[in-house]
Amino acid sequence: MAKVYFTKEITPEGLRRVYEALGVKLSGKIGVKVSTGEAGAKGYLKADLIGPFVKSLGGTIVECNTAYPGKRNVAEEHLKVAEEHGFTSSAKVDIMDAEGEFKIPFEKGKYLKYDIIGTHFNDYDAFINLAHGKGHAMGGFGANLKNQSIGFASRNGKAYIHSAGKSEDPEVLWDNLPEQIEFIHSMAEAATAVADYLKAQGKPIAYITVMNAISLSCDCDANQDDPVMADLGIVASLDPVANDQAFIDMIWKSEEPGAKKLQERIDSRLGREILPYAEELGLGVREYELVEA
Repeated sequence: MAKVYFTKEITPEGLRRVYEALGVKLSGKIGVKVSTGEAGAKGYLKADLIGPFVKSLGGTIVECNTAYPGKRNVAEEHLKVAEEHGFTSSAKVDIMDAEGEFKIPFEKGKYLKYDIIGTHFNDYDAFINLAHGKGHAMGGFGANLKNQSIGFASRNGKAYIHSAGKSEDPEVLWDNLPEQIEFIHSMAEAATAVADYLKAQGKPIAYITVMNAISLSCDCDANQDDPVMADLGIVASLDPVANDQAFIDMIWKSEEPGAKKLQERIDSRLGREILPYAEELGLGVREYELVEA
């Protein structure tokens, strides 16, 4: 059983508190994986919330380019969006696939033979997967598992995951979409590949999800809709499966009318199926103890 630490306080102090509750002391060069949010989106984690936390760690905000056309599929334009959203004033921002990519072998996959991530990934000694909990048009929901799979992948890597191993080419991706369950499972495989690679190198990673501005669509959507339910708080764990499961459980326990909409979005995309498969792959466990931080 994993421990998941929880606070209702969505502030820089709340972020710091759940991180400290984990009992890990990350050191060296720390990468903090955050979605910078597509230009036009509004639900991404704001710089005034996460900036003080990232700065206190001496961390670097890390991202990778998108597979879809937009303002973040090329590093130069991606950095401009990050600046417009206030991130560059809080910390250094590194687009990890700006200078290339490499493949992580993954022998446990049904769909993926490897994962493709940016070369700058190897520059870091430790990571924090700092996710925004929300819905998602394709994956049903997004939190730590999505942030570690689609989020950490390079532009070509994102195409490889979205196509369940059929193509690495973003230009033909949308003509090569797989069955939905194959996509969901491919995300679990990519997230596990990242975790296994870090473990083999002795590099730690911690998981935090901020559950605020919870909309049906993702921060990657330039036309992101308004929140459908009230803010829930922040969860943190050393287990990404348990952390995502805690987020899902809070949605299913909510009696808000908007929670029903989010449940329908998640299940219509088979979103919850990522959790048992990730557990099967050994990424983490779904059973957890929720501890107030």
